[in-house]
Amino acid sequence: MQSAADLKKTASQVRRDIIRMVTKAKSGHPGGSMSCTDFLTALYFNVMEHDPATWTRDSKGQDAFILSAGHLTPVYYSLLSRSGYFPVAEMATFRKFGTRLQGHPSVEKGLPGIVQTSGSLGQGLSAAIGIALAKKLDNDNHTVYTMLGDGESEEGQIWEGAMFAAHHQVDNLIAMTDRNHQQIDGTTEGVAGLGDLKAKWEAFGWDVIEADGHDMDIVLDAFAKAKAKEGQGKPIMIIFNTEMGHGVDFMAGTHKWHGNAPSEEQCATAMAQLEETLGDF
Repeated sequence: MQSAADLKKTASQVRRDIIRMVTKAKSGHPGGSMSCTDFLTALYFNVMEHDPATWTRDSKGQDAFILSAGHLTPVYYSLLSRSGYFPVAEMATFRKFGTRLQGHPSVEKGLPGIVQTSGSLGQGLSAAIGIALAKKLDNDNHTVYTMLGDGESEEGQIWEGAMFAAHHQVDNLIAMTDRNHQQIDGTTEGVAGLGDLKAKWEAFGWDVIEADGHDMDIVLDAFAKAKAKEGQGKPIMIIFNTEMGHGVDFMAGTHKWHGNAPSEEQCATAMAQLEETLGDF
């Protein structure tokens, strides 16, 4: 379990990994990967109960994580490799032909740490709900976590899942929304208008926590509050307010880096802004 200070250092390395993977592959999704880096780093290195040495895809006896916003694999692969699920050097194969590190999470090649294939937006929440219900049936007192994008939250299936989870009291589920206000074509408010997302989730019967997704102490407090709400009959949503492309000045706050790869020169500029703390791949 890492301290807040150590988590900040790990998050810096994760951002370096994201930029380097996407630059080398000349494709990928850096912006959203960087907005959710801080709270997902806290999840993997402080909050979630998981062990790469004993992990199995059914996640029995461990917490499970589903990346519903499946295009954000750069952050996912960095977290998994830095946690010990597969060699750090394998990140260099991101999006290469035949790689285990495909553009969206895949179970086809058996990459350790991947519970569920995802990327068809809106479906990951439903999968997480099913896994959480299975844990209840198995008397497995562990938590299922899932992360949604705010653009993804325009999908109707998200709200079908929201109704189902509340109705069936799936209270071993902690979902997160990366609320960076950006999506592929512009701002979320400009494309469809999500409005008061906290009020929406509360209206659907969820316990909702809203927090700054870049302040590590606040992030840890939000997870602690969410854990305290488990087992009380309601699924839990943490809305983390974040910034697209956070950590690199020319990427921050714009949808233009949703799915664009930096040039080698831009990569070098980004690396100069991010501290190397664990060693690059």
